[in-house]
Amino acid sequence: MNSRFFDLKKEKQDRMINAALKVFAMHGYRHASTDDIVREAAVSKGLLFHYFQSKLGVYSFIYDYSVRYMILEMRTAVDPNEKDLFEVTKQVEMARMKAMRGYPYMQQFLNRSASEDVSEALLAIEEKRGALEEAADSVYEQVDYTQLPPQIDGEKLRKMMDFTVKGLLSERFQDASFQPEMLYEEICGYIDMMKKIVCRPTYSS
Repeated sequence: MNSRFFDLKKEKQDRMINAALKVFAMHGYRHASTDDIVREAAVSKGLLFHYFQSKLGVYSFIYDYSVRYMILEMRTAVDPNEKDLFEVTKQVEMARMKAMRGYPYMQQFLNRSASEDVSEALLAIEEKRGALEEAADSVYEQVDYTQLPPQIDGEKLRKMMDFTVKGLLSERFQDASFQPEMLYEEICGYIDMMKKIVCRPTYSS
């Protein structure tokens, strides 16, 4: 990747990044086309290759960019003193929502890349693949799982919420009127519902 890419105006950088995110998120590495990326970004193919050399170069760059961006948003949004699992999850989702304001397809791209099966793409991002998951795990280390009822497995509950969020995200991306703020409100609704179910008092007869 040519570091002079960052000398471009921010608007042009973001057009190229968002175009690549969208194409790779929708089609995966194997079926993504640089022709589609330049068409979406409204730039020439020569310009794209000047900065990234190849489709693999574009993919590697936007993966690294997305991971770094998401980690920064997460560290900014999550209160290090918050111990409640449900509140920490909301704050993590707030970070994703903020990222998607500027890069609507970023989370969907990251989700798609997690199941990537093309060897050259996997090798290009191998060193960075665990970085985002490690950052999320470090955030959730601050959660006090003893606040949950004793019969509840906190790690399984966290995975359940993660699966719910990914499902909602995938579903909403089929809707052309997708808005990150609306998705965040919907996610919070599900989290609140899970909290009520999990933490509701039980009465012995």
